[in-house]
Amino acid sequence: QCFRALCCKGPPPARPEYDLVCIGLTGSGKTSLLSKLCSESPDNVVSTTGFSIKAVPFQNAILNIKELGGADNIRKYWSRYYQGSQGVIFVLDSASSEDDLETARNELHSALQHPQLCTLPFLILANHQDKPAARSVQEVKKYFELEPLARGKRWILQPCSLDDMEALKDSFSQLINLLEEKDHEAVRM
Repeated sequence: QCFRALCCKGPPPARPEYDLVCIGLTGSGKTSLLSKLCSESPDNVVSTTGFSIKAVPFQNAILNIKELGGADNIRKYWSRYYQGSQGVIFVLDSASSEDDLETARNELHSALQHPQLCTLPFLILANHQDKPAARSVQEVKKYFELEPLARGKRWILQPCSLDDMEALKDSFSQLINLLEEKDHEAVRM
């Protein structure tokens, strides 16, 4: 009986996989955060031109994250890469200039209202919290008008920096919970 318990368990259950899109302006820290989550060194990171895809393993899920470059000339093509996404990660530089923050706000508003994304869970990361000029989560929430704009949507706004990987992993765990809830809703329908 003991032998059977040890040897006949079978393979562990497969972890669900979710396809996500990661957007944000150039310099917001998308590539660095994803590299760090994959245990890669963020030291040699260069801005993404076009897109890159990373499979980010977590204990209870695998996130296939399509990171889209954030330069002006690339952002107009973002919507071509939204199809098939099950969730959205929006990274913003909370220590950026007023002009960049305004541009990020407009891009987030567009994403929240886009027909292919508007029903999906959003993880909004207020990055660079370790910088002196960083705005707090409350300031970001107010400036980005998230309460009225995202009412009725599933979204999480979290502070983050490369220095606090536990908080970043916790943010992604919350997103995975939203993705699992969406899965369960689809099964019930």
